[in-house]
Amino acid sequence: MSCASDLSKSHEYQSFRSSVPLRKIVVDADGMKGWKVYDSNPKTIKCPLICLPPVSGTADIYFKQILGLSAKGYRVISAEPPVYWNVKEWCDGFKKLLDYMELDKVHLFGASLGGFLAQKFAEVNAHCPRVVSLILCNTFTDTSVFSYNDSAAVFWILPSLVLKKMVMGNFETEKLDGEMIDAIDFMVERLESLTQPELASRLTMNCVSCYVQPQKICQLPITIMDVFDEYALSNDVREEMYKCYPNAKLAHMKSGGNFPYLSRSAEVNLHLQIHLRQFDGTEYAASKRDPEADVYT
Repeated sequence: MSCASDLSKSHEYQSFRSSVPLRKIVVDADGMKGWKVYDSNPKTIKCPLICLPPVSGTADIYFKQILGLSAKGYRVISAEPPVYWNVKEWCDGFKKLLDYMELDKVHLFGASLGGFLAQKFAEVNAHCPRVVSLILCNTFTDTSVFSYNDSAAVFWILPSLVLKKMVMGNFETEKLDGEMIDAIDFMVERLESLTQPELASRLTMNCVSCYVQPQKICQLPITIMDVFDEYALSNDVREEMYKCYPNAKLAHMKSGGNFPYLSRSAEVNLHLQIHLRQFDGTEYAASKRDPEADVYT
C-alpha cells in the first residue's frame, strides 16, 4: 500500500473527516446500493448545493468546498453514487436520494462525468424541475468525445488495473505546480480505492453513446467553470459547451488542471458563491446568510 498523499494527511482534510460524518443512504429496492453522502450545515436549508464527482472521484474530493462554503453559511452536500450502469439508472437513483433527503429543489455542481450527469438529470426532470441551477466544471454535453465508445460495452469484464490505466492516462503531471500535483496524488489515491464494478460502471456511463439536449435546460441559470491550462478535454469540447449554453455565465481560471476544486479551491469556492448569491433571500437560497452580506468576506 502506498503512503498517504499530502492532502490526505493535511490538517484541513483531517478536520473535515472529524467534523462531517459520512452517511451511506440506501435508496434502491434491492437494499444493496448505497449512496455515500457528506452533508454540511443546517438541514433547514432545503435547496442546497450538491456536488457530483468525476469518474475517478469519491465523495470526499469536495472537502474544500464543504469546509469553505459551510463556514459562510451554505449547505453543501457531496454525493457519490453506487454502481449504476446507465444514465437512466443513475437519474432514477439520484431522484430517490433527493426524495429520501426531502430535497425538492437543488443546485448542482458537477465536474467531468458529474457535470454530464447533472445536465442529464436536469433534462430528464425538465417536466417537473428538481434542479434550480447548474455549475459545470471541465465537463461535456456528448460522450462521443471519448475514444472508448466502441469498447464501452466490455468495461464490465475488464480488470481494475486496465480501467485505472485508462483513467490515469488523463492525469498529466508535466508543467504543473505543487498544488496541482497534490490534487493529482489525492485523486489517484481515490481512484485506487474504487472497486472494479464502481470504476467499470462509471466509465461505461462516461463512454456509452449519450448526449444532452441543451434546449430542455438552457433556460436554467448556468455557470460554466473552465481552466485554461492543460486538462483532459479538448478546446472543441469547451467550445461546444459554450454553444449549447449561450446565456451561461463563464467562470474562467488561468490554471487548475483537471481538479481545480482541489488545486484552486479558493477560486472555485468564490465562483460558487458568486453563482449562488443570485438566490440569496429567495426560497432557493443555498444558505441562511444575510442577502446583504458581502460574498467576498
